Amino acid sequence: MTEMSGVSLKRSCVVVEDDGAPAEEAKKQRVSECSLPAGTAEPESESLLGTGNAPGPLEAVNAGSGNDNSATQLEEEEEEDGLSEEEEEEEEESFADMMKHGLTELDVGITKFVSSHQGFSGILKERYSDFVVHEIGKDGRISHLDDLSVPADEEDPSEDVCTVLTAEEKQQLEELQLFKNKEASVAIEVIEDTKEKRTIIHQTIKSLFPGLETKTEDREGKKYIVAYHAAGKKALAKVRTAADPRKHSWPKSRGSYCHFVLYKENKDTMDAINVLSKYLRVKPNIFSYMGTKDKRAITVQEIAVLKITAQRLAHLNKCLMNFKLGNFSYQKNPLKLGELQGNHFTVVLRNITGTDEQVQHAMNSLKEIGFINYYGMQRFGTTAVPTYQVGRAILQNSWTEVMDLILKPRSGAEKGYLVKCREEWAKTRDPAAALRKLPVKRCVEGQLLRGLSKYGMKNIVSAFGIIPRNNRLMYIHSYQSYVWNNMVSKRIEDYGLKPVPGDLVLKGATATYIEEDDVHNYSIHDVVMPLPGFDVIYPKHEIRDAYREMLTADNLDIDNMRHKIRDYSLSGAYRKIIIRPQNVSWEVVTYDDPKIPLFNTDVDNLEGKPPPVFASEGKYRALKMEFSLPPSTYATMAIREVLKMDTSIKNQTQLNTAWFR
Repeated sequence: MTEMSGVSLKRSCVVVEDDGAPAEEAKKQRVSECSLPAGTAEPESESLLGTGNAPGPLEAVNAGSGNDNSATQLEEEEEEDGLSEEEEEEEEESFADMMKHGLTELDVGITKFVSSHQGFSGILKERYSDFVVHEIGKDGRISHLDDLSVPADEEDPSEDVCTVLTAEEKQQLEELQLFKNKEASVAIEVIEDTKEKRTIIHQTIKSLFPGLETKTEDREGKKYIVAYHAAGKKALAKVRTAADPRKHSWPKSRGSYCHFVLYKENKDTMDAINVLSKYLRVKPNIFSYMGTKDKRAITVQEIAVLKITAQRLAHLNKCLMNFKLGNFSYQKNPLKLGELQGNHFTVVLRNITGTDEQVQHAMNSLKEIGFINYYGMQRFGTTAVPTYQVGRAILQNSWTEVMDLILKPRSGAEKGYLVKCREEWAKTRDPAAALRKLPVKRCVEGQLLRGLSKYGMKNIVSAFGIIPRNNRLMYIHSYQSYVWNNMVSKRIEDYGLKPVPGDLVLKGATATYIEEDDVHNYSIHDVVMPLPGFDVIYPKHEIRDAYREMLTADNLDIDNMRHKIRDYSLSGAYRKIIIRPQNVSWEVVTYDDPKIPLFNTDVDNLEGKPPPVFASEGKYRALKMEFSLPPSTYATMAIREVLKMDTSIKNQTQLNTAWFR
């Protein structure tokens, strides 16, 4: 066991972690709680190196809560959100400044290491393709995209049907679909005008080109099928109802859900589902999944969608960048959050400084001992106002403070439109005026301001309730995680890496104490610690008092964690303090070109690309590692144990800036 103080700033190189959006865990699995939900307040620079997964927050914490894993559907708005290129550039340029006021690991209780090896430096996520996450399904199989074929189905339009369109017409329709020109249209003359022929053309266009809508028009005595972009003319935005004779019926013999493997690059799961739903003209909540995945990474996971054919999904491969859909099958049931067994990671740390011996020692330690199961930095936000502070204010029932923490001006550079919004709020306390400063209304600030406009300043609870439930719960889970991290560091400080009488272990889902004459039957890998709540017990040694002192200092009563608003009552959960990764392997490779990929992705393999060949003596060295983790554990924390470096974006940004200079 070693302390981390003073380690990170002495090294010249850096671990670069960037954005993403976390999320959480399973309903009845009380062993560990979850990560933050996707779609958090501001960040596309918040969460990327988490579990690679995250099942929904409340499920693990509040047994008995419902299991809602559909994509968060925010209230539709009249005006579209959007940013100019200049604003986006300003955003990127100000990120390093923003991070000067961010959190470090010390701020959130991450202070210990379990291994004794000497740390070394390396660059993590220099390219997002250096971080690949493959979901491990409930059957224990690792998800791979290795089959793009569509299962044969007599209900789908046949290949013969598709010949009704000429190559030129297909080209025009594809351009209409890809360019999303909402004013343009493509008119196809019906040569043999019969109702059957027109129906076939309608079906073919909608099947081959998701996102397009069609109608029949008479022009100078001739019949035409006119295709429009779906988001275009309101006349074509007709909602299909059960009474609509043109609604496609779903065969009873076919499972209601099409399951598929989604391969995505540099996009989080929620964003990906929003893109798919837009192209398919459906609501995001018909999609289900077992866990959300990072943004700044390549991730592969299973998705299920209600009554959308594999053929329609497969056609999206022609028009979507950085996505691939495959391995289609029809099933009776959707997917549920937390059903996964974990995630398998393939990670490259570039430009490492450690010797082969150091690397060997570090990786052997990770394989044999593991790492402290801290909640990673993305759990706590990236700005000067940590999410756990908002969570603490919610638990204290201090609603004015909740409002101020989310809306007040904050230190450090921030997205330009948010700065203007906060300034307007501070000056006028007028939610409508502040909301007008936001081009992006669907961030947490926008949702809260809309709530305040609707319910008034005297009803902050209802205004806050407009924010999607998962995002609201994110704040209190962040506070729980903050307490847990601090308590685990103290537990390891006081008692080291061995079980002691009074520690907690799980028998099934029930926590029990380790007794004096029973200690030899357990290892540190069996020990769990509670996230604070009304339905957990605390260790029987000094750490019990430490929990009480920490919550008392925050004006909270550890004996009464029920909130008068049921959603914010914390039942608590248990989480293992040390995690030992499975399927650990690694190799050190040398390379000359920092831009070349150092391993093949699933798409590379589908395209038949040969694996990279490494020089025997290259300019740079990289550590390529693979390992599997259970749900709601953070790959960042495993990598931290290997490098012995502070993984906070604040620290990495400072080090990275120095390294580039």
